[in-house]
Amino acid sequence: MHEPGCALHRRLHAALDPADLVAVGAIRHRLRAALDRWGVPELADTAELLASELVTNALVHTGHGAVFDAVLTAEQRLRIEVHDGTTRLPGRRHPSESATSGRGLLLVEALADDWGVQLRGDGKVTWFELGAA
Repeated sequence: MHEPGCALHRRLHAALDPADLVAVGAIRHRLRAALDRWGVPELADTAELLASELVTNALVHTGHGAVFDAVLTAEQRLRIEVHDGTTRLPGRRHPSESATSGRGLLLVEALADDWGVQLRGDGKVTWFELGAA
């Protein structure tokens, strides 16, 4: 039997179908609820924003579905990974002031404690980490 505080209970996993942008809202809701259960609600606003950016990018720019994973470590560090089925690396864009998109990676870079991209044989994982204060 596992205690609610153990690592097994601090993991959130979801598979998303290609172009299912409605699922982004569901991921945000599930992530906020999980962070509240895990005792780190202060991470929710930033985690939701950055997770939705990565998930949306994966669904819109790859033509594939995505796999979302979030885990809170014993050290109270949140790691979110979004796996998609393409090896094309995300690119930082320089949107104009009036542009309505193109700021996702800029937000991740500015707000995450750490982030990166790992290529895998079946695509890539884009990830970020946040530490609880």
